Amino acid sequence: MTEKTLTINYKEYATIDALSDADKELMHRAISAADGAYAPYSRFHVGAALRLADGSVVTGNNQENAAFPSGLCAERTAIFAASAQRPDMRDYTALAIVGRNAAGELCEASPCGACRQVLLEYERLQGHPLRVLCLLQEGRVRETGSVADLMPFSFSL
Repeated sequence: MTEKTLTINYKEYATIDALSDADKELMHRAISAADGAYAPYSRFHVGAALRLADGSVVTGNNQENAAFPSGLCAERTAIFAASAQRPDMRDYTALAIVGRNAAGELCEASPCGACRQVLLEYERLQGHPLRVLCLLQEGRVRETGSVADLMPFSFSL
């Protein structure tokens, strides 16, 4: 047996205002996207905003359904929409993710395992890292430089 250690590098910002102007805009687009989520069952609204290499932004939000698990998470909604709408532009630079709880307050959100796997597939497809910005407790923001940092033991063919 060999014991190994895994280290994941990330940055943490005290507030959204500490981000670059471009990343602040992306976080605010994710917040707006969360407002449009369809989440009557969990009452947990998630918004995602994906920046393409040309600077355009595609948003997504979670879409629930009474026939669990027929809904879709915000992150996959955004990246699938971007891929469908812009198949010529499968080049993504950053993804922002925010949550809004049942009380309507912004709260922590991070991609689920299925979303991490899908995002990693698109990161590999484009051949360069996709930065991920997640809203944390007390308004902090975590930035990972790559989806691979969120899912170090991923599935691949």
